Amino acid sequence: MERKRKPEWLRVKLQGGHESKKVSSLISDLNLNTVCNAANCPNQMECYSRGTATFMILGRNCTRNCRFCNVENGKPEDVNPMEAENVAKAVAKLALRHAVITSVTRDDLEDQGANQFRKVVEEIRKHAPQVSVELLIPDMQGNTDLLDIIIDSEPNVLNHNIETVPELYDKVRPQAIFERSIKVLKYVKERKPHMATKSGIMLGLGETKEQVINVFKALRDVDCDMITIGQYLRPSKEHLPILEYITPEQFKEYEEIAYDMGFIQVASGPLVRSSYYAEDISKLI
Repeated sequence: MERKRKPEWLRVKLQGGHESKKVSSLISDLNLNTVCNAANCPNQMECYSRGTATFMILGRNCTRNCRFCNVENGKPEDVNPMEAENVAKAVAKLALRHAVITSVTRDDLEDQGANQFRKVVEEIRKHAPQVSVELLIPDMQGNTDLLDIIIDSEPNVLNHNIETVPELYDKVRPQAIFERSIKVLKYVKERKPHMATKSGIMLGLGETKEQVINVFKALRDVDCDMITIGQYLRPSKEHLPILEYITPEQFKEYEEIAYDMGFIQVASGPLVRSSYYAEDISKLI
């Protein structure tokens, strides 16, 4: 179905060098996972070269199987009791200003991984108290008791991605619910009005401009502060095809619309991902 030639603006220049090898080695030594690698992120080498990485906790296997995502779906792994401390050690050794922590979805766990998120924040505060912390969380099935565990750990930024427009949820992420994800972000602001909230959407799956702007409106209606907007890139032939390559000019227009609607930070571009240059967030919080 997909026969489109990748446009020039999506061609990523290979990067490496000492910092990239340092990050890769550290992650391996501490038996950690990164979403950079698991999701086959196009910016992986650039971020590693800057000495940054987005840590993925709770194993490599996700209990959901979204049709856009390259993270593996399979039998969940046991939760590593040393994981929180090891993430904190990596954050300290990399001398990060801003640490991003995400996870696979763990619907199999009684707490769905909420306590592991809490432990990671606590360990980072212990080992690197100067670092701001961003958590990119699953929807926790909308369970507010579990959300409370995460929120009360006081991350600087609470990120939960919308991913796509509600009209495409059945096709793109059938195990998720758009309204539930909006309610997650709403609940965070109700509990902790001072906490920065963030979300992200990918384009090129068949959404219309009107639908995208309606997502912006839904996010601003719950006081979401920040948004990332990027191009969907097909991880394999088994994943959803790319229906459209969004031009840099279109991304710029979405950026301007989002700022006009009141978002305090907007990252919009073909290669933008949830945590791309997330360290710039620390300047705003």
